Amino acid sequence: MADEVNKTAFLEIQGRMIELTGKLKQVQNQMRTKEGEKKRAFLTLEELNQLPDDTNTYKSIGRTFVLEPKSVLVNEQEQKLKDSESAIGSLQSSKEYMEKQLAEVENNLRELLQQDPGLARQKCR
Repeated sequence: MADEVNKTAFLEIQGRMIELTGKLKQVQNQMRTKEGEKKRAFLTLEELNQLPDDTNTYKSIGRTFVLEPKSVLVNEQEQKLKDSESAIGSLQSSKEYMEKQLAEVENNLRELLQQDPGLARQKCR
């Protein structure tokens, strides 16, 4: 009876660990994407700031380019930069939270395996 309880607990902890690992990888990928967006916006903003104010600037919309004042493009890039930074901040806090949860699940798994070392050798259905 105790074997079944330990086995069930082991399977639950193992499932939770797999779930958290997947979510953590997803958050890390989202952070990488946002870092790329932030860098692209920063570099575009740097290039725009070097141009004189009366320069014709074009905004890409799909396969079309539309004439826009430089100030509009600068404002859009600044907004993208701010949005990326705030998204990265919230993703970072999510990542830290998930890492703590993952560490807790690993500790639970370690404790369970110390109580019943035979669980690691069993094939689970």
